[in-house]
Amino acid sequence: MQLDISGIQYDISWENKEENITKIEKLLGDIPSSTDIILLPEMFTSGFSMSVDALAEKMNGNTVNWMKSTAKSLNKIVAGSIIIDDNNQYRNRFLWVEPDGNIQFYDKRHSFGLGDEDQYFTSGNIQKIIEYKDWKIFPLICYDLRFPEWIKNNMGYDLIINVANWPSVRAEHWKLFLKSRAVENQAYVFGLNRIGTDVKNRHYSGDSAIVNFNGELMSMAGEVETILTAKFSKSKLEKYRKSYPFLKDQDKFQLDL
Repeated sequence: MQLDISGIQYDISWENKEENITKIEKLLGDIPSSTDIILLPEMFTSGFSMSVDALAEKMNGNTVNWMKSTAKSLNKIVAGSIIIDDNNQYRNRFLWVEPDGNIQFYDKRHSFGLGDEDQYFTSGNIQKIIEYKDWKIFPLICYDLRFPEWIKNNMGYDLIINVANWPSVRAEHWKLFLKSRAVENQAYVFGLNRIGTDVKNRHYSGDSAIVNFNGELMSMAGEVETILTAKFSKSKLEKYRKSYPFLKDQDKFQLDL
């Protein structure tokens, strides 16, 4: 009934896959042995780049193969988003890679128009629930966090994972949304961001955070390279939901996808 997750917050080198993989590998040695899931940020090999022709990979590409070999060697889930070429459509895809090589994925629903993401990427239209160790996990990517109707917990999930490149100019929004989505959906939330300044002069202050089902901050990172780890209790979540059964009173509606 317990789930351990470690997220790696670091300064993503601009469009340099090899350098970013090297950074991650140096930090993997600091991951606690009890960790079940290793999280990496949005576009963890490139930063928030629109250079899709140069950076996109197939599902059998080098980065996916690296994720598979790392998951196998560490016997842990490895998850994060990269740019995928899906039959000549570019996707900002969250990959969930298991030690046995099985892969589940979620394609970012809300493309960030302010950053022209909608001009280069095809949005997903499937709400993905990943079932693991008696947990139901709902993956999101960055901008998705702004849209509560997409995140509405009529799917019975227990934990939201959001991997991001969320700029510091809107850091207060990030902090607010993480707590709001936790309270609205009576679910744990793990928001993993990056640090540094990219070549587009976008600054990232980190602020990776873990929030419990009552909106209480369990842990938060500053503007430093770090590994943020938390233990999630299913029994505490279920006890809280039983005491405060708000989800049963929520409105019902169908999204127009």
